[in-house]
Amino acid sequence: MNIESLLDPVFAGTVFRRLAIAHSAAITEKAGNRVILRIDASVLRQIAFEAFHDVNFFFRTTHLEAWARILSDPDASDNDRFVVAALLKNAAISAEGILPSCQDTGTATIIGLKGEGVSTDADDEEALSRGAAEAYATCNLRFSQVAPISMLDDADTRTNLPAQVDLHAVPSNGPGGGEYRLLFIAKGGGSANKTSFFQETRALLKEDALDAFLRDRVRALGTAGCPPYHLCVVIGGSSPEQNLTMLKLATAGALDLLPTAPPAPFRDPAWEARLLAHARESRLGAQFGGACLALDARVIRLARHAASLPISIGVSCSAHRNALARIGVDGVWLEDFDRAPGRFLPRAIDVLSRASAAARRIDLGQPLASVRAQLAGCRLGALVLLSGPLIVARDAAHARLAALLAQGLPLPDWFLRHPVYYAGPAATPPGRVIGSFGPTTAQRMDPYVRSFMAAGASLVMLAKGNRSPGVVDACRDYGGFSLGTIGGAAALIAQENIVAEELVAWPELGMEAVRRIEVKDLPAFICIDDKGGNLYKA
Repeated sequence: MNIESLLDPVFAGTVFRRLAIAHSAAITEKAGNRVILRIDASVLRQIAFEAFHDVNFFFRTTHLEAWARILSDPDASDNDRFVVAALLKNAAISAEGILPSCQDTGTATIIGLKGEGVSTDADDEEALSRGAAEAYATCNLRFSQVAPISMLDDADTRTNLPAQVDLHAVPSNGPGGGEYRLLFIAKGGGSANKTSFFQETRALLKEDALDAFLRDRVRALGTAGCPPYHLCVVIGGSSPEQNLTMLKLATAGALDLLPTAPPAPFRDPAWEARLLAHARESRLGAQFGGACLALDARVIRLARHAASLPISIGVSCSAHRNALARIGVDGVWLEDFDRAPGRFLPRAIDVLSRASAAARRIDLGQPLASVRAQLAGCRLGALVLLSGPLIVARDAAHARLAALLAQGLPLPDWFLRHPVYYAGPAATPPGRVIGSFGPTTAQRMDPYVRSFMAAGASLVMLAKGNRSPGVVDACRDYGGFSLGTIGGAAALIAQENIVAEELVAWPELGMEAVRRIEVKDLPAFICIDDKGGNLYKA
């Protein structure tokens, strides 16, 4: 099984646009009976830059159309429709090229297929990484990568490097052997953290057993990776590494054109239909309850060692950021994305306007006890519109706040007086209040909740995704609330809902520094209430 043969069909079926890159014209020369394609390292740098720009501002047409279908899906809940309407409006805003579609602009991953007929005379990994770094530094993206400064501490690299670069040699007579083919992936932490791997046995390969396994795994995924997902399962593989490599490719859509029958590797449409049905039956929905947990599903079967059955499951979330590219004698080509998502706006705006008109407005400018009293009058799963101050704090800030408690010190007043929003913004464009600014995954902050609530903080929390039973119990015991806002709509939130921002503490944490923001009509849903109600209860 070679990767170039697996990916060849999707390269052949992709529509590319030619990039006007200086010195992109390849020089060909005879070397025996071969033609050598010479590519300057600057071309690799520039194509990486263009790719990571485009995947953060544009979407594939198929992805947008899959969202749009949910608006007319009779099984979709009102919350499903609200979420996808917001995502479509978000896509129209990000297509303007200023605010990226998601604040977590992700880890830069590059998979390259370098034909033996290609010569670069350069450090390809360095050139590609440099192009990625330039995109993150200049396109209003976010530096999310941290590097260790000791065994227990790490710090923001301020470049979004290191990138993950995996390069493969392709025989000159193989698919793409005369080209340099590339797959660029920007994957955020929310979806990456939803990758699960299991070492199972042959006993699982029974219809009822496998079906039950997949049903349980879909429910365990929850909503932290910003549904509606592209959902993928890979069964088999000669090693765990091969299995997970195939999962990475599948979640990027790079294996969509595999055969649908043996021999392996192949896709199984019948099991894909089952997987999608389990996603709908989970009723976890597009983030806040409903049917639309997944846009589609892929189940891929591989060969395996007789004593092993590796299985992985993963997602590509609403911020579906992948791009194919190729460099050949005919020029430099990048996958062509949909640049006119505004055609979906009329229907999306209608859905958003109707829901917002019926939503209850919550004044965050009042004392926290009053905010909680307002929320107590709302049903579980209800849409509310938040206006007023929020404290923004996530992983690194929570660790520092917990350290204060551990030392017997009081929590800061700003953390006690306001609701807390788990988030970290992308870079602020000139003339804007803030950069793209959607919620981060709530579950990572779960271990802190009970101790913070006992100290009078975190009594109203705002994030994305389902939470642990311990958080549900703490909300019941202390009268707290966990709200969710839309994951994947970061450009929309930055442009329409955040009206002011100031740095409060720990600027050295970069995007994880504590901020105070003022919001206006920020949409949120009641996910856990003060009575122990849980929107995501099985």
